[in-house]
Amino acid sequence: MRIGVPKETKTLEGRVALVPAAAGDLVKRGHEVWLEQGAGLKSGFKDEQYTRLGVQIAPDAAALYEKGELIVKVKEPIAGDLAHLRRDHLLFCYLHLAAEPMLTRQLLDIGLTGVAFETVELPNGDLPLLAPMSVIAGKIGVQVGTHLLHQPMSGKGKLLGGMASTERGNVVVFGAGQAGSASAALAAAGGANVTVFEMRQDRMDEARRLGNNVTALYPYHDVVARKVAEADLVIGAVLITGAKAPHVMTREMLRDMEDGSVVVDIAIDQGGCFETSRPTTWKEPTYVEEGVTHFCVTNMPGAVPQTSSQAICAAILPWVNKLASGNDWRHNPALVKGINVEAGKIVHPALQGMDV
Repeated sequence: MRIGVPKETKTLEGRVALVPAAAGDLVKRGHEVWLEQGAGLKSGFKDEQYTRLGVQIAPDAAALYEKGELIVKVKEPIAGDLAHLRRDHLLFCYLHLAAEPMLTRQLLDIGLTGVAFETVELPNGDLPLLAPMSVIAGKIGVQVGTHLLHQPMSGKGKLLGGMASTERGNVVVFGAGQAGSASAALAAAGGANVTVFEMRQDRMDEARRLGNNVTALYPYHDVVARKVAEADLVIGAVLITGAKAPHVMTREMLRDMEDGSVVVDIAIDQGGCFETSRPTTWKEPTYVEEGVTHFCVTNMPGAVPQTSSQAICAAILPWVNKLASGNDWRHNPALVKGINVEAGKIVHPALQGMDV
């Protein structure tokens, strides 16, 4: 099969879907792999590293999409990509369509088959292609949140870990999946008092084992409101596979936070889990609501593209192999669950009933 890897076009997105070694493996399996010129540069990979392994270089996006049958990219297609996508394309990338009715409509009009990384689901419910980027986003959430608390960034001027003679900072994390656990672990390792809200008992147990400065609680409304009011940093990492994220923090709760506090919404790709969240980019990453700085960048892992590209490529390569090996992939339950749109119809159950 002809596999096309385009350059990412989202604002300040630096990832590439296939690193050179992975693309080379696909060539050895007999596939024809095309890379858009310069697609790997922001991740630290030169075109020459690909061509040495048999990858062919397309001079621009139009040529890349013309060559490709299976299009493998990282982020959802935007205007430039949509102009080149065709009905016969098999698109494999993050889509996050629950928060993107306009994009959903455009993909339906094109009529292609769109398999979303974030809804490829194993029988036990695990999401293997979402997990690595969730972990990175969870870590970035704490790193960025810590920085935004600095006074020169209009933060309250608090060191999260504190020190002798000072109070520790307070961090609240909603959700103890891959992203939330990564956030909680990093915040706890830095010395903050961490409260994790989670509904599953097994995940609460895992969060509690992160350290004696981690408390895991069920998200009762009154308890959530009290802990949010005390928090310096709140991180949202709530996920319902394929669907819009539920709002777990209201504007009313936000009003009770101190000015200069920070909230980071990792769930923003799926619409956001805070009532006051709206999508931002790395170019303009923050805004202030009710005196609280909001960080809601929709491609957080794109800030560390070398790490992120290596991680996502290792996760997706076995699935790319399956997709590129003919229609047998349609007998794979995990990939079938990954289909979001096909032949002008919405396929994934979580997207049924969308107003597009």
